[in-house]
Amino acid sequence: MSISIQRPKGTQDVTPAEVYKWHTVEQIVKNCAERFGFKEIRIPTFEDTGLFVRSVGDTTDVVQKEMYTVSATGDSTFTLRPEGTAGTIRAAIENGLLNEGFPQKLYYVLSCFRHEKPQAGRLREFHQFGCEMIGAEGPAADADLIALAKSVIDMTGLKNIELNINSIGCPKCRAEYHKALKSYFNQYKDKLCSTCQERLEKNPMRLLDCKSEEDKAIAADAPVILDYLCDDCHAHFDGLQKNLKLMGIDYKVNPRIVRGLDYYTRTVFEFITTDIGAQGTICGGGRYDGLIECLGGKPAPALGFGMGLERLILTMQKQSCEFMEPKTCDIYIAAMGERAIRESIGIISRFRSEGYFVEYDLVGRGLKAQMKYADKIGAKYVMVLGDNELDSGSAKVKNMKTGEQTDISLGEKMLEDFADRYYETLMAEDEMFRNFVEAFGGEND
Repeated sequence: MSISIQRPKGTQDVTPAEVYKWHTVEQIVKNCAERFGFKEIRIPTFEDTGLFVRSVGDTTDVVQKEMYTVSATGDSTFTLRPEGTAGTIRAAIENGLLNEGFPQKLYYVLSCFRHEKPQAGRLREFHQFGCEMIGAEGPAADADLIALAKSVIDMTGLKNIELNINSIGCPKCRAEYHKALKSYFNQYKDKLCSTCQERLEKNPMRLLDCKSEEDKAIAADAPVILDYLCDDCHAHFDGLQKNLKLMGIDYKVNPRIVRGLDYYTRTVFEFITTDIGAQGTICGGGRYDGLIECLGGKPAPALGFGMGLERLILTMQKQSCEFMEPKTCDIYIAAMGERAIRESIGIISRFRSEGYFVEYDLVGRGLKAQMKYADKIGAKYVMVLGDNELDSGSAKVKNMKTGEQTDISLGEKMLEDFADRYYETLMAEDEMFRNFVEAFGGEND
Protein backbone atom coordinates (compact mmCIF):
# COMPACT_ATOMS: atom_id res chain seq x y z
CA MET A 1 0.00 0.00 0.00
CA SER A 2 1.51 3.30 -1.09
CA ILE A 3 1.53 6.28 1.29
CA SER A 4 0.98 9.71 -0.15
CA ILE A 5 3.21 12.21 1.65
CA GLN A 6 2.84 15.86 0.75
CA ARG A 7 4.69 18.95 1.88
CA PRO A 8 3.49 20.38 5.22
CA LYS A 9 0.71 22.95 5.15
CA GLY A 10 2.03 26.48 4.86
CA THR A 11 5.29 25.53 3.14
CA GLN A 12 6.27 25.56 -0.50
CA ASP A 13 8.71 23.87 -2.86
CA VAL A 14 10.86 26.02 -5.13
CA THR A 15 11.49 24.01 -8.27
CA PRO A 16 14.27 24.65 -10.82
CA ALA A 17 11.66 26.32 -13.06
CA GLU A 18 11.03 28.97 -10.36
CA VAL A 19 14.32 29.24 -8.48
CA TYR A 20 15.72 31.87 -10.84
CA LYS A 21 13.24 34.33 -9.29
CA TRP A 22 14.80 33.65 -5.91
CA HIS A 23 18.28 34.07 -7.35
CA THR A 24 17.19 37.48 -8.64
CA VAL A 25 15.93 38.85 -5.33
CA GLU A 26 18.73 37.24 -3.31
CA GLN A 27 21.34 38.91 -5.51
CA ILE A 28 19.53 42.24 -5.28
CA VAL A 29 19.16 42.26 -1.48
CA LYS A 30 22.72 41.14 -0.81
CA ASN A 31 24.28 43.66 -3.14
CA CYS A 32 22.10 46.53 -1.90
CA ALA A 33 22.97 45.69 1.72
CA GLU A 34 26.69 45.60 0.96
CA ARG A 35 26.49 48.94 -0.85
CA PHE A 36 25.23 50.45 2.40
CA GLY A 37 28.09 48.89 4.36
CA PHE A 38 26.24 45.89 5.85
CA LYS A 39 27.99 42.55 6.33
CA GLU A 40 26.35 39.14 6.32
CA ILE A 41 25.73 37.19 9.52
CA ARG A 42 24.38 33.63 9.80
CA ILE A 43 22.60 32.45 12.93
CA PRO A 44 21.03 29.16 14.13
CA THR A 45 17.62 28.07 12.90
CA PHE A 46 16.47 27.57 16.51
CA GLU A 47 17.19 29.42 19.74
CA ASP A 48 16.40 29.07 23.43
CA THR A 49 12.70 29.84 23.76
CA GLY A 50 13.39 32.48 26.39
CA LEU A 51 15.16 34.63 23.81
CA PHE A 52 11.94 35.25 21.91
CA VAL A 53 9.75 35.59 25.00
CA ARG A 54 12.04 38.33 26.34
CA SER A 55 12.61 40.16 23.05
CA VAL A 56 9.50 39.72 20.93
CA GLY A 57 7.17 40.00 23.96
CA ASP A 58 4.94 37.55 25.81
CA THR A 59 1.78 39.47 24.83
CA THR A 60 2.41 39.32 21.07
CA ASP A 61 0.63 36.98 18.69
CA VAL A 62 4.01 35.55 17.74
CA VAL A 63 4.77 34.30 21.27
CA GLN A 64 1.20 33.49 22.32
CA LYS A 65 0.02 31.68 19.19
CA GLU A 66 2.59 31.24 16.44
CA MET A 67 5.90 29.84 17.71
CA TYR A 68 7.10 26.31 16.97
CA THR A 69 8.67 25.14 20.24
CA VAL A 70 10.43 21.78 20.62
CA SER A 71 12.46 19.93 23.21
CA ALA A 72 14.72 16.91 23.33
CA THR A 73 15.56 14.64 26.25
CA GLY A 74 17.89 16.42 28.63
CA ASP A 75 17.58 19.77 26.89
CA SER A 76 15.61 22.89 27.66
CA THR A 77 13.00 24.02 25.16
CA PHE A 78 14.02 25.53 21.85
CA THR A 79 11.99 27.51 19.33
CA LEU A 80 12.34 27.70 15.58
CA ARG A 81 13.12 31.36 14.91
CA PRO A 82 9.93 33.36 14.13
CA GLU A 83 12.02 36.38 13.05
CA GLY A 84 15.66 37.33 12.62
CA THR A 85 16.32 40.30 14.90
CA ALA A 86 16.44 38.57 18.29
CA GLY A 87 18.90 35.89 17.16
CA THR A 88 21.10 38.44 15.41
CA ILE A 89 21.31 40.66 18.48
CA ARG A 90 22.01 37.62 20.67
CA ALA A 91 24.84 36.63 18.29
CA ALA A 92 26.25 40.17 18.25
CA ILE A 93 26.38 40.23 22.06
CA GLU A 94 27.75 36.69 22.44
CA ASN A 95 30.46 37.10 19.79
CA GLY A 96 31.71 40.48 21.00
CA LEU A 97 30.61 42.44 17.94
CA LEU A 98 29.54 45.31 20.19
CA ASN A 99 33.21 45.83 21.08
CA GLU A 100 34.33 46.35 17.49
CA GLY A 101 33.20 49.94 16.97
CA PHE A 102 29.87 51.48 16.04
CA PRO A 103 27.81 51.32 14.03
CA GLN A 104 27.75 47.57 13.53
CA LYS A 105 25.82 46.81 10.34
CA LEU A 106 24.58 43.24 9.83
CA TYR A 107 22.34 41.60 7.25
CA TYR A 108 20.93 38.12 6.78
CA VAL A 109 18.81 36.01 4.46
CA LEU A 110 17.14 33.21 6.39
CA SER A 111 14.05 31.08 6.88
CA CYS A 112 11.56 31.81 9.68
CA PHE A 113 8.68 29.82 11.13
CA ARG A 114 5.27 30.90 12.42
CA HIS A 115 2.16 28.82 12.94
CA GLU A 116 -0.36 30.97 11.06
CA LYS A 117 -3.25 30.43 8.72
CA PRO A 118 -1.60 30.19 5.28
CA GLN A 119 -2.72 32.70 2.66
CA ALA A 120 -1.25 34.72 -0.19
CA GLY A 121 2.05 36.14 1.00
CA ARG A 122 1.85 34.43 4.41
CA LEU A 123 3.39 30.99 4.98
CA ARG A 124 4.34 28.96 8.02
CA GLU A 125 7.88 28.68 6.71
CA PHE A 126 8.91 31.90 5.03
CA HIS A 127 12.14 33.61 4.07
CA GLN A 128 13.30 36.97 5.26
CA PHE A 129 15.96 39.47 4.29
CA GLY A 130 16.84 41.59 7.28
CA CYS A 131 19.25 44.35 8.26
CA GLU A 132 20.23 45.39 11.78
CA MET A 133 22.24 48.51 12.71
CA ILE A 134 23.70 48.73 16.20
CA GLY A 135 25.16 51.82 17.91
CA ALA A 136 23.59 54.71 15.95
CA GLU A 137 20.96 56.70 17.84
CA GLY A 138 20.25 59.72 15.62
CA PRO A 139 17.40 60.02 13.10
CA ALA A 140 19.92 60.00 10.23
CA ALA A 141 20.46 56.28 10.94
CA ASP A 142 16.71 55.65 10.70
CA ALA A 143 16.56 57.42 7.36
CA ASP A 144 19.62 55.57 6.04
CA LEU A 145 18.09 52.21 6.93
CA ILE A 146 14.83 53.18 5.23
CA ALA A 147 16.85 54.28 2.19
CA LEU A 148 18.44 50.82 2.05
CA ALA A 149 15.03 49.13 2.08
CA LYS A 150 13.84 51.51 -0.63
CA SER A 151 16.91 50.78 -2.76
CA VAL A 152 15.95 47.09 -2.76
CA ILE A 153 12.40 47.92 -3.78
CA ASP A 154 13.62 50.26 -6.52
CA MET A 155 16.09 47.67 -7.86
CA THR A 156 13.33 45.08 -8.20
CA GLY A 157 11.35 47.49 -10.39
CA LEU A 158 8.32 47.58 -8.10
CA LYS A 159 5.96 50.54 -8.43
CA ASN A 160 3.28 52.09 -6.22
CA ILE A 161 4.90 50.99 -2.97
CA GLU A 162 3.99 53.39 -0.17
CA LEU A 163 6.28 54.14 2.77
CA ASN A 164 4.36 54.64 6.04
CA ILE A 165 6.19 55.94 9.11
CA ASN A 166 5.27 56.54 12.73
CA SER A 167 6.85 57.02 16.14
CA ILE A 168 5.69 54.92 19.07
CA GLY A 169 7.79 56.88 21.52
CA CYS A 170 10.08 55.79 24.34
CA PRO A 171 9.14 54.14 27.67
CA LYS A 172 8.78 57.60 29.23
CA CYS A 173 6.13 59.03 26.91
CA ARG A 174 4.58 55.65 26.19
CA ALA A 175 3.55 55.32 29.83
CA GLU A 176 1.23 58.31 29.43
CA TYR A 177 -0.07 56.92 26.16
CA HIS A 178 -0.83 53.58 27.79
CA LYS A 179 -2.97 55.37 30.37
CA ALA A 180 -4.93 57.07 27.60
CA LEU A 181 -5.41 53.78 25.74
CA LYS A 182 -6.63 51.96 28.84
CA SER A 183 -9.12 54.74 29.55
CA TYR A 184 -10.41 54.59 26.00
CA PHE A 185 -10.64 50.81 25.58
CA ASN A 186 -12.16 50.21 29.02
CA GLN A 187 -15.34 51.78 27.63
CA TYR A 188 -15.58 48.88 25.16
CA LYS A 189 -14.04 46.10 27.25
CA ASP A 190 -17.05 43.79 26.95
CA LYS A 191 -16.97 44.10 23.14
CA LEU A 192 -13.29 43.24 22.76
CA CYS A 193 -12.08 39.77 21.82
CA SER A 194 -10.83 37.62 24.71
CA THR A 195 -7.19 38.10 23.71
CA CYS A 196 -7.50 41.89 23.74
CA GLN A 197 -9.30 41.81 27.08
CA GLU A 198 -6.22 40.06 28.51
CA ARG A 199 -3.84 42.52 26.85
CA LEU A 200 -5.68 45.63 27.98
CA GLU A 201 -3.90 45.76 31.33
CA LYS A 202 -0.50 44.36 30.34
CA ASN A 203 0.13 45.99 26.95
CA PRO A 204 -2.73 48.11 25.55
CA MET A 205 -0.79 49.03 22.39
CA ARG A 206 -1.24 45.43 21.23
CA LEU A 207 -4.95 46.21 20.83
CA LEU A 208 -4.08 48.52 17.93
CA ASP A 209 -2.58 45.52 16.12
CA CYS A 210 -5.53 43.15 16.62
CA LYS A 211 -6.76 41.33 13.49
CA SER A 212 -10.41 41.18 14.65
CA GLU A 213 -12.61 43.41 12.46
CA GLU A 214 -14.75 44.43 15.46
CA ASP A 215 -11.67 45.40 17.47
CA LYS A 216 -10.24 47.27 14.47
CA ALA A 217 -13.42 49.34 14.31
CA ILE A 218 -13.15 50.19 18.01
CA ALA A 219 -9.45 51.03 17.68
CA ALA A 220 -10.13 53.43 14.79
CA ASP A 221 -11.04 56.23 17.23
CA ALA A 222 -8.41 55.41 19.88
CA PRO A 223 -5.92 58.09 21.01
CA VAL A 224 -2.94 58.69 18.71
CA ILE A 225 0.61 58.11 19.97
CA LEU A 226 1.94 61.21 18.19
CA ASP A 227 -0.08 63.37 20.60
CA TYR A 228 1.83 61.91 23.55
CA LEU A 229 5.45 62.04 22.38
CA CYS A 230 7.98 63.61 24.72
CA ASP A 231 10.20 66.41 23.41
CA ASP A 232 13.11 64.08 22.59
CA CYS A 233 10.93 61.61 20.67
CA HIS A 234 9.18 64.44 18.88
CA ALA A 235 12.55 65.91 17.82
CA HIS A 236 13.74 62.49 16.66
CA PHE A 237 10.64 61.98 14.51
CA ASP A 238 10.98 65.47 13.02
CA GLY A 239 14.63 64.71 12.26
CA LEU A 240 13.68 61.50 10.47
CA GLN A 241 11.22 63.34 8.26
CA LYS A 242 13.77 66.05 7.42
CA ASN A 243 16.33 63.41 6.42
CA LEU A 244 13.83 61.53 4.26
CA LYS A 245 12.98 64.78 2.46
CA LEU A 246 16.68 65.46 1.87
CA MET A 247 16.97 61.97 0.36
CA GLY A 248 13.96 62.56 -1.89
CA ILE A 249 12.03 59.69 -0.27
CA ASP A 250 8.25 60.13 -0.22
CA TYR A 251 6.42 58.98 2.89
CA LYS A 252 3.11 59.08 4.72
CA VAL A 253 2.78 59.55 8.47
CA ASN A 254 0.51 56.77 9.69
CA PRO A 255 -0.11 56.97 13.46
CA ARG A 256 -1.74 53.52 13.48
CA ILE A 257 1.48 51.64 12.72
CA VAL A 258 2.74 49.96 15.91
CA ARG A 259 4.35 46.79 14.43
CA GLY A 260 3.68 43.40 15.94
CA LEU A 261 6.69 42.96 18.23
CA ASP A 262 7.27 44.50 21.66
CA TYR A 263 10.90 45.51 21.27
CA TYR A 264 10.20 48.54 19.04
CA THR A 265 10.77 52.13 20.27
CA ARG A 266 10.40 55.47 18.50
CA THR A 267 10.57 55.00 14.71
CA VAL A 268 8.49 52.28 13.08
CA PHE A 269 7.88 51.99 9.35
CA GLU A 270 6.33 49.80 6.67
CA PHE A 271 6.50 49.61 2.90
CA ILE A 272 2.99 48.71 1.77
CA THR A 273 1.42 47.48 -1.47
CA THR A 274 -2.19 46.66 -2.37
CA ASP A 275 -1.21 44.21 -5.10
CA ILE A 276 -1.21 41.05 -2.93
CA GLY A 277 -4.42 41.51 -0.97
CA ALA A 278 -4.66 41.95 2.78
CA GLN A 279 -1.06 40.91 3.43
CA GLY A 280 0.33 44.05 1.83
CA THR A 281 3.36 44.82 4.03
CA ILE A 282 6.45 43.72 2.11
CA CYS A 283 8.93 45.35 4.50
CA GLY A 284 8.63 46.53 8.08
CA GLY A 285 10.96 47.65 10.80
CA GLY A 286 12.01 50.33 13.20
CA ARG A 287 14.12 51.23 16.20
CA TYR A 288 14.58 49.01 19.28
CA ASP A 289 16.88 50.92 21.58
CA GLY A 290 16.22 48.80 24.68
CA LEU A 291 16.59 45.32 23.19
CA ILE A 292 20.34 44.86 23.64
CA GLU A 293 20.19 45.71 27.34
CA CYS A 294 17.13 43.45 27.72
CA LEU A 295 19.19 40.54 26.36
CA GLY A 296 22.11 41.16 28.70
CA GLY A 297 24.35 43.39 26.60
CA LYS A 298 25.67 46.84 27.36
CA PRO A 299 22.98 49.44 26.53
CA ALA A 300 23.22 50.51 22.89
CA PRO A 301 20.74 51.96 20.42
CA ALA A 302 19.73 49.76 17.49
CA LEU A 303 17.31 49.54 14.60
CA GLY A 304 16.47 47.19 11.74
CA PHE A 305 13.94 45.83 9.28
CA GLY A 306 12.71 42.56 7.82
CA MET A 307 11.57 42.00 4.24
CA GLY A 308 9.60 38.88 3.32
CA LEU A 309 11.03 37.38 0.14
CA GLU A 310 7.86 35.44 -0.72
CA ARG A 311 5.83 38.66 -0.58
CA LEU A 312 8.49 40.51 -2.54
CA ILE A 313 8.48 37.90 -5.33
CA LEU A 314 4.68 37.69 -5.31
CA THR A 315 4.39 41.47 -5.71
CA MET A 316 7.01 41.46 -8.48
CA GLN A 317 5.01 38.82 -10.33
CA LYS A 318 1.79 40.80 -9.91
CA GLN A 319 3.47 43.87 -11.39
CA SER A 320 5.21 41.89 -14.18
CA CYS A 321 8.67 42.92 -12.99
CA GLU A 322 11.65 41.39 -14.73
CA PHE A 323 13.67 38.56 -13.23
CA MET A 324 17.09 37.34 -14.25
CA GLU A 325 16.64 34.77 -16.99
CA PRO A 326 17.60 31.26 -15.86
CA LYS A 327 21.02 30.35 -17.21
CA THR A 328 20.75 27.88 -20.11
CA CYS A 329 23.28 25.57 -21.74
CA ASP A 330 25.91 27.38 -23.84
CA ILE A 331 26.92 24.35 -25.87
CA TYR A 332 25.76 20.75 -26.08
CA ILE A 333 28.33 18.18 -27.24
CA ALA A 334 26.56 15.46 -29.26
CA ALA A 335 28.94 12.52 -29.69
CA MET A 336 28.41 9.49 -31.99
CA GLY A 337 30.36 6.26 -31.49
CA GLU A 338 32.66 4.99 -28.75
CA ARG A 339 35.73 6.86 -29.97
CA ALA A 340 33.88 10.20 -30.17
CA ILE A 341 32.27 9.65 -26.78
CA ARG A 342 35.68 8.96 -25.26
CA GLU A 343 37.33 12.00 -26.89
CA SER A 344 34.43 14.27 -26.07
CA ILE A 345 35.12 13.99 -22.33
CA GLY A 346 38.35 15.96 -22.68
CA ILE A 347 36.70 18.54 -24.95
CA ILE A 348 33.87 19.03 -22.48
CA SER A 349 36.35 19.49 -19.62
CA ARG A 350 38.24 22.15 -21.57
CA PHE A 351 35.03 24.10 -22.24
CA ARG A 352 33.93 23.89 -18.61
CA SER A 353 37.34 25.01 -17.35
CA GLU A 354 36.79 28.26 -19.29
CA GLY A 355 33.42 28.86 -17.63
CA TYR A 356 31.05 27.61 -20.32
CA PHE A 357 27.83 25.81 -19.39
CA VAL A 358 28.20 22.47 -21.18
CA GLU A 359 25.89 19.46 -21.39
CA TYR A 360 26.30 16.08 -23.07
CA ASP A 361 24.55 12.72 -23.28
CA LEU A 362 24.55 10.58 -20.14
CA VAL A 363 21.72 8.16 -20.94
CA GLY A 364 22.72 6.60 -24.27
CA ARG A 365 20.66 8.61 -26.77
CA GLY A 366 21.15 8.47 -30.51
CA LEU A 367 22.12 11.61 -32.44
CA LYS A 368 18.56 12.56 -33.36
CA ALA A 369 17.40 12.16 -29.76
CA GLN A 370 20.39 14.17 -28.53
CA MET A 371 19.52 17.05 -30.86
CA LYS A 372 15.94 16.96 -29.64
CA TYR A 373 17.08 16.99 -26.02
CA ALA A 374 19.50 19.86 -26.65
CA ASP A 375 16.63 21.89 -28.06
CA LYS A 376 14.42 21.00 -25.08
CA ILE A 377 16.95 22.25 -22.51
CA GLY A 378 17.49 25.47 -24.47
CA ALA A 379 21.07 24.82 -25.58
CA LYS A 380 22.31 27.78 -27.62
CA TYR A 381 24.76 25.77 -29.70
CA VAL A 382 25.37 22.10 -30.50
CA MET A 383 28.69 20.60 -31.54
CA VAL A 384 28.43 17.24 -33.31
CA LEU A 385 31.37 14.88 -32.87
CA GLY A 386 31.96 11.64 -34.76
CA ASP A 387 34.85 9.76 -36.36
CA ASN A 388 34.86 12.09 -39.39
CA GLU A 389 35.17 15.19 -37.21
CA LEU A 390 37.96 13.67 -35.13
CA ASP A 391 39.87 12.60 -38.24
CA SER A 392 39.53 16.02 -39.90
CA GLY A 393 40.32 17.97 -36.73
CA SER A 394 37.25 20.19 -37.02
CA ALA A 395 33.58 20.00 -36.08
CA LYS A 396 30.39 21.76 -37.01
CA VAL A 397 28.69 24.00 -34.44
CA LYS A 398 25.00 24.64 -34.99
CA ASN A 399 23.21 27.77 -33.80
CA MET A 400 19.98 26.27 -32.42
CA LYS A 401 18.05 29.50 -32.89
CA THR A 402 18.98 30.25 -36.52
CA GLY A 403 20.05 26.83 -37.77
CA GLU A 404 23.32 28.30 -39.07
CA GLN A 405 26.31 25.94 -38.94
CA THR A 406 30.02 26.81 -38.89
CA ASP A 407 33.24 24.81 -38.54
CA ILE A 408 35.66 25.23 -35.63
CA SER A 409 39.03 23.61 -34.95
CA LEU A 410 39.29 20.76 -32.44
CA GLY A 411 42.97 21.47 -31.82
CA GLU A 412 44.77 23.67 -29.33
CA LYS A 413 42.97 26.78 -30.56
CA MET A 414 39.47 25.26 -30.19
CA LEU A 415 38.43 27.48 -27.27
CA GLU A 416 39.94 30.58 -28.82
CA ASP A 417 38.18 29.82 -32.10
CA PHE A 418 34.86 29.25 -30.32
CA ALA A 419 35.19 32.45 -28.29
CA ASP A 420 36.04 34.52 -31.37
CA ARG A 421 32.91 33.30 -33.11
CA TYR A 422 30.35 32.95 -30.32
CA TYR A 423 31.32 34.70 -27.08
CA GLU A 424 29.69 38.03 -27.92
CA THR A 425 26.54 36.26 -29.09
CA LEU A 426 26.38 34.23 -25.88
CA MET A 427 26.74 37.39 -23.81
CA ALA A 428 24.01 39.11 -25.83
CA GLU A 429 21.69 36.18 -25.22
CA ASP A 430 22.47 36.48 -21.50
CA GLU A 431 21.60 40.19 -21.59
CA MET A 432 19.27 40.05 -18.59
CA PHE A 433 21.99 38.44 -16.49
CA ARG A 434 24.56 41.00 -17.63
CA ASN A 435 22.22 43.87 -16.85
CA PHE A 436 21.86 42.69 -13.26
CA VAL A 437 25.62 42.18 -12.88
CA GLU A 438 26.38 45.61 -14.33
CA ALA A 439 23.75 47.23 -12.11
CA PHE A 440 25.73 46.00 -9.09
CA GLY A 441 29.05 47.16 -10.49
CA GLY A 442 30.30 43.61 -11.00
CA GLU A 443 32.07 42.01 -13.91
CA ASN A 444 31.03 39.12 -16.08
CA ASP A 445 33.94 36.77 -16.52
